[in-house]
Amino acid sequence: MKKIILLALFSLFLADTFAQVSSDSLAYQAQRKKINGMLADRKVKFGQYDESLNKHTGIFGLQTKKDIRASNDILMDIVKTDNDIFTQLKVLLDYRTFQQNQAVSHSSQTDSTNIGFMNSINQLRAQNEKLKQEVTAADDARQQTGQKSMIIIIALIVAVLLLLRAKYVKKD
Repeated sequence: MKKIILLALFSLFLADTFAQVSSDSLAYQAQRKKINGMLADRKVKFGQYDESLNKHTGIFGLQTKKDIRASNDILMDIVKTDNDIFTQLKVLLDYRTFQQNQAVSHSSQTDSTNIGFMNSINQLRAQNEKLKQEVTAADDARQQTGQKSMIIIIALIVAVLLLLRAKYVKKD
């Protein structure tokens, strides 16, 4: 019965842990997708910047102020995107650190629970051994009492037989 209860508690504990891990990993995966999307946008913007550097609309094939400003605007947009990526990476790393800390605390909690179970099992084994010794002692005492009773009954029967024999031997 105790094994069934322990098994049920353990299965509930695992189900709760699995549900938490799957929701955590979904949030982590969503954050990774967001960062990957931002990296793809940055790649596109960098391609636009590269094109703007090669764009020469001025006289004699030179860059104009407008071309340089357009390149600088694209470059500033890339810097803003990079800053956003760094911010999201920090969120992702903080989330990863949180998951690791949570795993460590979960592990220590599981260890303490297991130690508690082991202590309970050891206590129950000690009680079981003590009860076995008490049962053995009680059986031995009962057996000795039975043997003493048998000896007394046999002694009484022998005494009665001796008295009867003495009575019949006297009459003859």
